Amino acid sequence: MKYTEDIFNILSKGGFISSNSVNPLNKRLYDAIEDNFDEYEKYFQGVGFLLQQGDGFYYFSRKEIKAEVQRKLEQMLKWIDYLDFLKTFNSTFAPGFEFRPADILVRFNSDLELKEKAESLFKEKMNYEEIVEKLVKELTDLSFCELENEVDGTYKVTSAFHYIESMVDSLNISEEYKDEIPE
Repeated sequence: MKYTEDIFNILSKGGFISSNSVNPLNKRLYDAIEDNFDEYEKYFQGVGFLLQQGDGFYYFSRKEIKAEVQRKLEQMLKWIDYLDFLKTFNSTFAPGFEFRPADILVRFNSDLELKEKAESLFKEKMNYEEIVEKLVKELTDLSFCELENEVDGTYKVTSAFHYIESMVDSLNISEEYKDEIPE
């Protein structure tokens, strides 16, 4: 278990370690956890973190404190909007998908719906370039995508993106409330 510090530094900040990472260190960390999951799980449980496994990724969770539930719901609403924006940009936006921020900016010229969704992503007023830059930064900070090619600015969506997709997919809306939810 020689990678405990590296794993902790990524996961304790809310990040993910993905199987399809373009970063060689992250690939080694993923393999180390996969090979010694039980040992890492016990170790991190001893310091108050629950090591969780998703579909090609690892992350930390904790037992819920009631005060945290409201904050998490607000975060979830934010990620629903991000996911909606990204799927509007390209319906195949998922792990393994490659994109360039410049491609998103080009789409603004021909897609009014994408523009409208972009404008509602952040509270502060920004131009489209700043919106895309901030969104990509949030995606990379949490390891949902990684810079694959610095020359042309290509990013690759990691397996950790399944986390957001599965969270949104798990939402169930009762039939009696469907008419009350704005489209």
